[in-house]
Amino acid sequence: MNDDRSHSSLLVPPSTQDWMQGVLSAKVVLVMYGDYQDPKSADVYKLIKGIKRELSAAFGADYLCLIFRHFPQTQIHPHAQRAAEATEAAAAQGQFWLMHDTLFAHQQKLENGYLVEYANDLGLDIPQFLKDLSKQVHVNRINEDIESGYRSGVTTAPALFINGIRYRDRWSLDQLIATIDTASH
Repeated sequence: MNDDRSHSSLLVPPSTQDWMQGVLSAKVVLVMYGDYQDPKSADVYKLIKGIKRELSAAFGADYLCLIFRHFPQTQIHPHAQRAAEATEAAAAQGQFWLMHDTLFAHQQKLENGYLVEYANDLGLDIPQFLKDLSKQVHVNRINEDIESGYRSGVTTAPALFINGIRYRDRWSLDQLIATIDTASH
């Protein structure tokens, strides 16, 4: 295994297996590795979501594709892994992005009881949701995301790749938009 953490390319390319908003043929494909309990991940996701909304309005829905990959940092965020599992359990019922947005909006409340409350609010089949969580049905999917992050040099969340190149500048609206604009040409 290559242990070089300094490289800056996404080594596991985006695919239809990823959770995405948009199409893989978009001019710009953003891959975000995130942790639901990490405040910085939530801030970056909100920033990207706003940028996506603006760019889609200006250039069309196929301009930017957002992909989210799990990167729970369990050593510092004890609820991040379970939150990731909850999004995957929701995804099995067609509600990945709604659960995803809910968890980022309620980062301070990610204990099991809250996860069930969110699932109920989304109209999920609660017995199935609980079964998926208790049997850890989706752990392999999360581990694949984590491993893909490690292979691309990700050691902490959030991490962002724009058209396959690691974004290392400031997490600011202007800087991100400038980098996205450059990547689109």
